[in-house]
Amino acid sequence: MKVEKTAENVAQCICMYCPSYSQVCKLKNAPNNVNQPTESLANKTHYEKMFCAFEKSNCIHLDRGCLCEKCSVFQKYHLCRHEYCLKTGGL
Repeated sequence: MKVEKTAENVAQCICMYCPSYSQVCKLKNAPNNVNQPTESLANKTHYEKMFCAFEKSNCIHLDRGCLCEKCSVFQKYHLCRHEYCLKTGGL
C-alpha cells in the first residue's frame, strides 16, 4: 500500500529517531525538515524524512539499526519492508 504524503503521517514518522539517522544528518537536514510546508509534500519525490513515502535518504549510507517496524505509519499502511532510508521502496 502506498504511504500518503500527509502532515499527519509526517507528524507520526519516527525516521529522525532511528539509529541510522546520524546526528550529522539531523543537523544537515534540520532546516528543510522543520521549515517544509506540509501542503507541498504531495508533489515532492524527496524529503529527508518518512522514507517509506519518499525516496531513499541522500544522507544515510550505513545501517546502524532500523525502527521501521515500530513506526505507526509503517503499521498503518501494513508495510513489510524495512530500511527505506537506504533503498527507495525498502529492502
